[in-house]
Amino acid sequence: MLAAYITHPDCARHDMGPQHPECPQRLSAVHDQLLMRGLLDHMVPCDAPLATPEQLGRAHHALYVQELMAKSPSEGLVQVDPDTSMGPHTLQAALRAAGAVVEATELVLSGQVSTAFCAVRPPGHHAERAAAMGFCFFNNVAVGIRHALDVHGLQRVALIDFDVHHGNGSEDIFRGDARVLMCSIFEQGLYPFNGERATGPNMVNVGLPTRSGSEAFREAVTGHWLPALEAFRPELIYVSAGFDAHREDDMGNLGLVDADYEWVTARLMDVAERHCRGRLISCLEGGYVLNPLGRSAAAHVKALIGAA
Repeated sequence: MLAAYITHPDCARHDMGPQHPECPQRLSAVHDQLLMRGLLDHMVPCDAPLATPEQLGRAHHALYVQELMAKSPSEGLVQVDPDTSMGPHTLQAALRAAGAVVEATELVLSGQVSTAFCAVRPPGHHAERAAAMGFCFFNNVAVGIRHALDVHGLQRVALIDFDVHHGNGSEDIFRGDARVLMCSIFEQGLYPFNGERATGPNMVNVGLPTRSGSEAFREAVTGHWLPALEAFRPELIYVSAGFDAHREDDMGNLGLVDADYEWVTARLMDVAERHCRGRLISCLEGGYVLNPLGRSAAAHVKALIGAA
């Protein structure tokens, strides 16, 4: 079955300034690699819709959503966090990014596709219930997961996060929710400077020391994630796919390589085949040096769609 490739031109219009690492060119770097490697030939292109306030409100406080929308400027930049600001096109991009994961959820649960990759920005996994931070405004994956749980009635959903930074926003939203198992790997001592201690029984957090490299990463997945996933038996898997743990990305220093992203995705697809009827939804998070970002995303998508 074909996979969905969900994106929208609006996501490239969000711009926090010429020196900001979370830049519009990130999406073209991913798209170009997928195109060059022929992976888009195996995917159904879909436009990301705008998330509705109701959809956002399942993951975020309604007052936060209202206040963030009210901050949207007609020109210039409005700072919402020391490293996060809104421009005239930010709100539209953020609504598309969250809407993409809702659309992916609909497509996968209706059986039209079995997997989906959401090539969107701004990212989302640092966005908490009532706070924008870390380049994130709405928690895109959380909005999609809550749609699966609250609208479609799923009982067991897994969230996998291999961004070099801990997904504190996702943890904030899902801590204590027995319907969600969150498995996270991240670099210790790095922004947002938490995650080493899990805040709930449904959290499997593995902080890795700087320069851990591929072997430690794979051992953490095999020793911590996979047993937890097997015991949980998820009905659907979501992935916060950040590629900034790559050794060529200076936003972190874990030392991963392209092949690690293909390997971990293949392991997750094995779990999806056993427990989820092959259903897995991935959403772009971090990855800020364009060449390794594009290559790593392509390795991830290759395994996601089962391309030879």
